[in-house]
Amino acid sequence: MHYALAVTFALFLWWFSTGAVLYIVGLPKRMHGWSMVVLSAIALLALFGIATSSSDVTTLGAYCAFTCALAVWAWHEMSFLMGFVTGPRSIPCPPDSKGLQRFVFASLTLIYHELAILITVGLVAAITAGAPNQFALWTLLVLWAMRLSAKFNVFLGIPNLTEEFLPDGLAFLKSYFRKQPMNLLFPISVTVSTVVAWVLTEQAVSASSGFAIVGFTMLAVLMALAVLEHWFLVLPLPVADLWRWGLASRGPESERKPAVHNKRGLVDARPVQSNAVANEDAPLINFIAGR
Repeated sequence: MHYALAVTFALFLWWFSTGAVLYIVGLPKRMHGWSMVVLSAIALLALFGIATSSSDVTTLGAYCAFTCALAVWAWHEMSFLMGFVTGPRSIPCPPDSKGLQRFVFASLTLIYHELAILITVGLVAAITAGAPNQFALWTLLVLWAMRLSAKFNVFLGIPNLTEEFLPDGLAFLKSYFRKQPMNLLFPISVTVSTVVAWVLTEQAVSASSGFAIVGFTMLAVLMALAVLEHWFLVLPLPVADLWRWGLASRGPESERKPAVHNKRGLVDARPVQSNAVANEDAPLINFIAGR
């Protein structure tokens, strides 16, 4: 029963929290400020929950730590997708940039986001230091490591860019993506993460307490889902259908501008418009997109 409930809970929370973030991000921009205020309050409560549950070695403590970690992670995802915490660069990648220059440009689009996550992980590590329940910290580390892996793979090149998940305000990020059949990092990412998922599964199977069973089972499920998300990057599957309800808040798909891939495989997300309109609207566009 512990295994069944933990697997079901982790699967549902992963699916629902992802869809909820996508739905809220897709709401009109006038609602973004209030959305962040509410989610910030929830994130603070989640940090309190992490601190409180760190000394709780019951099954409820494991569920609380896992749930609170996902709530904190949702804050980071939403603050990024809404444009509040991104980086100092909010313009498309120059078509002629490559190698280290392209990597630096790409890093500048999200460096504040990554630093915010690093600070949060450090804070959680500090408030749970020496405590018996470390599942909140481990959950955040799994999410962070696998998200970094996915970002590097998208940057290096994969066939399925899942561009439909990016909001219009971050459309310039598509110019930093590369579309190609495969990159050398992908098999390493999948292999290492699969091994970690297997180790976590073994820990869950050999656990002797309900607390350890629930905690390691949810971590194993989360890691397995991260591996699955990596495979979504290369397999021609309708991934967006899993969260079609979350994307519904963005309006009809026909009104969204499709991305155009140039000869080098990079995505050109810049809209086609006259020079006069472009010059007139550029400050406003940069202000909206630069979070």
